[in-house]
Amino acid sequence: MSRIGKQPVAIPDGVKVNILDGKMIRVEGPKGSLEQPMLNGVQVSIDDKAVKFSCEQQEDRQHRARYGLLRSLVANMVTGVKQGFEKALEIQGVGYKAEIQGTDLVLSLGFSESKKVSIPKGINCTVDKNNKIVFSGIDKQAVGQVAAKVRKIKPPEPYQGKGIRYAGEQIKKKVGKTGTA
Repeated sequence: MSRIGKQPVAIPDGVKVNILDGKMIRVEGPKGSLEQPMLNGVQVSIDDKAVKFSCEQQEDRQHRARYGLLRSLVANMVTGVKQGFEKALEIQGVGYKAEIQGTDLVLSLGFSESKKVSIPKGINCTVDKNNKIVFSGIDKQAVGQVAAKVRKIKPPEPYQGKGIRYAGEQIKKKVGKTGTA
């Protein structure tokens, strides 16, 4: 049985959790609201201060996996509507920069043309000093997906470390060729 699924999700003050028609879980808070469809084989009960999960069939591996997954998704939703999520990227390289134009993020990364990335609705993007990009929003998956999409444009290369990396990410640098005479 899932150890994560056994733990109840605490509901902080200012957050409401509802079950809609036995098919959707809605979490509302000060930053917005999120919905998640219920997963087969998982029962959800809401107390005044906690959301509890139970698995219908303990023997079935798929049900046990969904049990822990749904608990994690609801915990992320509660955290998102209360505090929100942030993902920061750093740009390393001479002449590499980022700027926001309307709803697009424009990246100059040494290619012949600048790369444009449209920022989805519900995600906020800020650029500091042309080399630090911060994505924020209430949906953890959406924030991480946008950050991964931007990083994929120019991932850090292993010889000089130029490219886009997550804030605090360590890149193992390789030793380049040395001339022998």
